[in-house]
Amino acid sequence: MSSPFSPRRKQEYLQYAQEYKPNREDIKYLRVLLYGPVGAGRSSFINSASNVLRGRMTSPALVCDAVASQNFTRKYETHKFIKGRGSSKTFYPLVFNDIMGMEDGTNRGIHPDDIKLALRGHVKEGYKFNPVAPLTQDDPGYNPSPSADDKVHVLVCVMSANSSLIKSSVLEKMKSIRETASDLGIPQMLIMTHIDAACNETWKDLRNVYKSKYLRKKMKDFSSAVGIPMNCIFPVKNYSEEINLNDDIDALILSALRKMVDFGDDFIERI
Repeated sequence: MSSPFSPRRKQEYLQYAQEYKPNREDIKYLRVLLYGPVGAGRSSFINSASNVLRGRMTSPALVCDAVASQNFTRKYETHKFIKGRGSSKTFYPLVFNDIMGMEDGTNRGIHPDDIKLALRGHVKEGYKFNPVAPLTQDDPGYNPSPSADDKVHVLVCVMSANSSLIKSSVLEKMKSIRETASDLGIPQMLIMTHIDAACNETWKDLRNVYKSKYLRKKMKDFSSAVGIPMNCIFPVKNYSEEINLNDDIDALILSALRKMVDFGDDFIERI
């Protein structure tokens, strides 16, 4: 993978994401659905993407303590990014949907069937997930006739580089979701978070990310475990303790955003 750290490339990717617009009148937003185990950093990635696009520190998605092992996101929520200021304020045509995290065992974490319904656009905004009982057609949170705008255009798995082995029950849930996405033709990619906490070389200098043997092995392990090719796995560091923007953090996030837009736009053109 070519380095995303050059100032010219960073500016090119930023401009690309900021100027993107779906080439379909019936689709206002390119919709990205984030899923993965509890604590992988989905909400933090949404905040980080918002920081990069808006050019300042923001907080559109509430985030739990990093050491918490319980689900923090419980509702189906669309995160939009504000573009401009004042009376000229609009939204970027790229939105993220965050969902409840996946957990080991039955009746814990989001039910895989809920994610499959979300892929097809059947989950209404604000629906509260129930690990014991997935959404049904009789529920008020069910959208019986989703538009092309309601459907998911890119499915992104978020995994932590600092995590231990993924539980087999979680892998089975993920496999079933990936198969549904594949049947629907929805493009898939993986964001690998917490690369600084997982690797001392990267903690010292984020630009060592592609030189790290540990992180490369972790990417290969994730690729084998979840079935996503290496060239669709993007290492990132989310904003967490920082109070100002950082060019190297931005560069990795923009590299991932660029691919999301490319994949999503290709899918939109096909449907």
